[in-house]
Amino acid sequence: MPYNFADLFEHTADSVPARVALVCEDDERTFAEVEASANRLAHHLVAQGIQPGDHVGIYALNSILWLEAAIAICKMRAVPVNVNYRYVEDELRYLFDNADLKGLFYGEQYGPRVAAVRDQCPQLRALVMIPDGSGADQSGADGVPCTQVLESQERDFEPRTPDDQVIIYTGGTTGMPKGVMWRGEDLFFALAGGLDPFTGTPVADEYEQSRRAADSASQLIFMDTPPLMHGAAFVAAMMQLFQGNVNVLVPRFEPTEVWRTIARHRVNSILIVGDAMGRPLIEALEEIETAGEELDLSCFLSCSSSAAVFSPTVKERFLERFPDLIITDSIGATESGFNGIITVGKGNTAMKGGGPTVTAGKDTVVLDDQLRPVVPGSGVIGKVARGGNIPLGYYKDPAKTAQTWITAADGRRYAMPGDFATVEADGTITLLGRGSGCINTGGEKVFPEEVEQALKAHSDVFDAVVVGVADERWGQKVAAVVQPRDGRDVDLGELDSHCRTLVASYKVPRELHVVAEIVRSPSGKPDYPWAKELAEAGTYRRD
Repeated sequence: MPYNFADLFEHTADSVPARVALVCEDDERTFAEVEASANRLAHHLVAQGIQPGDHVGIYALNSILWLEAAIAICKMRAVPVNVNYRYVEDELRYLFDNADLKGLFYGEQYGPRVAAVRDQCPQLRALVMIPDGSGADQSGADGVPCTQVLESQERDFEPRTPDDQVIIYTGGTTGMPKGVMWRGEDLFFALAGGLDPFTGTPVADEYEQSRRAADSASQLIFMDTPPLMHGAAFVAAMMQLFQGNVNVLVPRFEPTEVWRTIARHRVNSILIVGDAMGRPLIEALEEIETAGEELDLSCFLSCSSSAAVFSPTVKERFLERFPDLIITDSIGATESGFNGIITVGKGNTAMKGGGPTVTAGKDTVVLDDQLRPVVPGSGVIGKVARGGNIPLGYYKDPAKTAQTWITAADGRRYAMPGDFATVEADGTITLLGRGSGCINTGGEKVFPEEVEQALKAHSDVFDAVVVGVADERWGQKVAAVVQPRDGRDVDLGELDSHCRTLVASYKVPRELHVVAEIVRSPSGKPDYPWAKELAEAGTYRRD
């Protein structure tokens, strides 16, 4: 059966048209209203000369129109492409050219940036502006406001296929971003709800989720806190739409407003990006409640984390406040999809390595240096790899495609982005971290995530990034870049003593660099090149 993002959404819109689909601040849309708006936008793209297979970018903050634009692009069989809203002119020129964008939905506030690069992107012919109330000058961008698109709202598009693509740009901290090409069907089964994450059982057919939505008297109310331009957030939002749930969006991640939005809209479940969101969230709630503000959070039942480390200390703080909260921690990558998941609760939040120890997802293995599966309990460090429904490769980059998507000793094709891991005796996978950041100190491998986790367990540390810097004796030594909590200070000697209780002595930081704020990407991932440059310069060093 054909599994296509537009088809899957339409099946649910037909099953539960009157139910609320999207909420953002004071605005909300039913499934029928999202369907009508997406049809208008899709017909507008066609009228502007966009063809099936053309690439159309979305460059905006989270909003209802962001998702309606994505659905519209899929409806007329073009290819949606995410654009980081923090990009400035040089980065936009690169991405617009590299992605071969023919069309672009952009936030009103970014009109001046679009205008500055439009003349250098002659292939960009269809621009649609997403109003955001900023009042920014649109001269030179001249996109048609979404609210003024008046084309037909009928659903009369050509038949779609499971080969229709979605491109998700990822990276940028270790070079320019790369576009990961997904077939719609593969993305559905790898990340967007086609498989039960705990059992690996696939849906029976393309109508199963819409049938379940129609048969259920209630809806899950889900909040996407990360930016939709982050692949995990976009795919999670689409999955909730396929299942007939309510998607609550926040334009930007602001911890205090997240809690107020949860209370206001009775949100049941949220998606976060590890400690980058979890830590400021729980601290903001503690401040809210200390100040005497009363929020009814009895609706809050579960929290899902992906794409970054969610440390045990932060999980425990959530569970202290919400003892019955269900926390799921999953691992995966844009290049591979879902690789594994664990459900944690009070008293069982510990990690064995730099990341969680998870039950492996369907088609997920750990391969050794000879590209053979690691024997459980052997202690061998390998790399996480996933077969089955995986991407086609990087757009316009066959060399890097060959490095990431490999053929293993068993003859199968796998996605292997570079996450190191071990396999426990019971078959679970313990994530150690990305090999690109691995520190070699005197022949010993140190994975930054494990040391970062130890540092963030200290009461005076708000955030931390660990990198390797040159050392005459050991080749590299471990350096910590630390952001203290407000009003606190940190000392290398104290952190040394603290870390030695949690990690082996060779992993303990030998240098400390104290900064006002750790630099992270909009998706919450640490900027390791920034941290390494800072540590090597020694400007912020404390011995």
